[in-house]
Amino acid sequence: METITYEVDGNGIALVTVDVKDKPMNVITNEFMDDILEVAGKIAGDDDVKGAVVTSGKDSFMAGADLKHLVATFDERTDAADVYAWCRKLQQAYRALETCGKPVAAAINGTALGGGLELALACHYRVAGNNPKTKLGQPEVQIGLMPGAGGTQRLLRLMGIEASLRMNTEGKHFAAENALEMGFVNEVVEPGKEVEAAKAWVASTDVTGAPWDEKGFKVPGGAGLMHPKAVQTQTFGAALMQKMTNHNYPAPLAIMAATYEGSVLPMDKALDVESKYFTQLLMDPTSRNMTRTLFLSKGEADKLVRRPEGPEKRPVTKLGILGAGMMGAGVAYVSAYAGMEVVLLDMSKDSAEKGKDYSRQLLQKRIDRGRMDADKAADILERIVTTDSYDDLAGCELVIEAVFEDVKIKADVTAKTEAVIPEDSIFASNTSTLPITGLAKASKRPEQFIGIHFFSPVDKMPLVEVIVGEETGDVAIAQALDYIQQIRKTPIVVNDSRGFYTSRVFGTYSKEGIMMLAEGVNPALIENVARHAGMPVGPLAVTDEVSIELSYHVLKMTKAGLGDAYVATAADEVVTTFIEELDRKGKKTGKGFYDYPDGEKKHLWPGLAEHYPLADAQPDPIEVRKRLLYVQAIDSVRCMEEGVVTHPADADIGSIFGWGFPPYTGGTISYIETIGLAEFVEEADRLAETYGERFEVPDGLREMAAKGETFYGRIDAAEQRSAA
Repeated sequence: METITYEVDGNGIALVTVDVKDKPMNVITNEFMDDILEVAGKIAGDDDVKGAVVTSGKDSFMAGADLKHLVATFDERTDAADVYAWCRKLQQAYRALETCGKPVAAAINGTALGGGLELALACHYRVAGNNPKTKLGQPEVQIGLMPGAGGTQRLLRLMGIEASLRMNTEGKHFAAENALEMGFVNEVVEPGKEVEAAKAWVASTDVTGAPWDEKGFKVPGGAGLMHPKAVQTQTFGAALMQKMTNHNYPAPLAIMAATYEGSVLPMDKALDVESKYFTQLLMDPTSRNMTRTLFLSKGEADKLVRRPEGPEKRPVTKLGILGAGMMGAGVAYVSAYAGMEVVLLDMSKDSAEKGKDYSRQLLQKRIDRGRMDADKAADILERIVTTDSYDDLAGCELVIEAVFEDVKIKADVTAKTEAVIPEDSIFASNTSTLPITGLAKASKRPEQFIGIHFFSPVDKMPLVEVIVGEETGDVAIAQALDYIQQIRKTPIVVNDSRGFYTSRVFGTYSKEGIMMLAEGVNPALIENVARHAGMPVGPLAVTDEVSIELSYHVLKMTKAGLGDAYVATAADEVVTTFIEELDRKGKKTGKGFYDYPDGEKKHLWPGLAEHYPLADAQPDPIEVRKRLLYVQAIDSVRCMEEGVVTHPADADIGSIFGWGFPPYTGGTISYIETIGLAEFVEEADRLAETYGERFEVPDGLREMAAKGETFYGRIDAAEQRSAA
């Protein structure tokens, strides 16, 4: 056997050790499935074998399916029958183990997720080591899939419909003790004692099969139409799930359907139902998109796939932050939390202390929730030193400025900082719009000047955008990426331009919403369609949150920077009117496109109807949806053609984790590929003719569509040529 070793001890207990070669974690392969079937046959056919223990030869139990293989399966347009056959083969392998007629225990010596946990569930008894790193769960829903190796069926028979649905549709990970409380682990032991405990159970038990294979078995809490609670769970759960997903995510509903249908069937028929729903999901592009971007591409970004190879790794031990406002305070918190000494500088010591208060508040919340003790919180706070003196920046390996978006102010703080920091220190700007190359002109060492763009709130937002100026060197890029890894954020690397990638493309979303408002489109229609499309916030609401005043300021700076090249839009007129005439600056002042009454829910400003009367004919919601999503996707392509973004994965990661482009799409570029480049171009041409040149696609995209190419396909082909 290629993936399993099989040894029988003197007591007649077989030790089945899974160890998939050349993989950091055990994953499901065709060879593994063949080996499990063979093992089940050995256990059943050998009278000298009393039972078996399944464990792992690695420091984790099993991670489940090979997700790269799943993405490749979709890209190759594998026939649904082949996917179904693959799923059934895995189910039957686990089922053979479950029905071998002898007791089988799982010794879970580390993380067991997805198909790995399903292997454990196919055993009759589960022992888990109380290792703090051990996580158990069914996370498939997070990548647009569902359990496909019995996870929906065995969990409902162990825990009942309601608890199993919660576990499978939320995709959370659980510690060993939590799993014990929930009922899908039978015993928790000290790390290293898992096999011993599992063997002890096998030696002492008279169990020979699963309880659901015994006559008279009933699902805990009831199942099917004869049990009102089960019907209630299904009815209200389906309605709630539709509301939460806006029909964009098929996986939760498929999980619910498989669970409910399977609850009234014998196990073998129930597994067949699960496999059909699994196949349906895997053939849906949603799962491909989510798996590729949310797991594979993000994983590569977290491993710093874009880091230059030359520079040595140099962790940041002392970090300087210029500006203790919202962004600076957030950067200070995540950096101190990661173990760095942080110098938080502002115009006055009092202002700097107010910035430090942000960390105090966040840490106190963790203490109150029992997630941190007071001593650890005090240690983190102690790492943040507040000051109004640039001299305190001496010794900082990295300095990040987060001051007001003004070229002169940023130039001033750059000069003052470089006068005191070491010669090899890196200076970074957190600007969200101003070109890094221009800001670097104020620096005496532009090769060490870089953009590190955070998103608000910094402690919650996972993405950091690294912006490379025309003179930025590899050492600066490497240092920036190493720092981002230290604070456990996900980086993308982009080249310099006004607004870079994230701010630039995100701006098209808010502008399109504002332009529709100016056209007389019902603002409630704009906002509701945006949310139903999968955007976290409507374009008018998000403009309020960012601040209309800031949009106005950026508008003036952009006009000044571009001069005659600037092309005015109807959105500019609306923003200008709101600031110069209506004095409605956004959420922070309690009035923008929305009103924000104290203690009450926000609501669209009634005055919108007076200033922007509704058009007699309102657009179809589908048209509104297309405008909002297409305008972002088209500008993402422009960024790629201009060299601002060099890899489609960065565009996809940045769009989802940076500003909340719908995750089910896989990101802006995957969204285009899912529609199909030719169809996308055709529809964009119609939108351009109807609404204007902002919907005109770049020539490169039109050429790719004509040739039948894709963005990821071109990258894959280039990488293959390079490897050859």
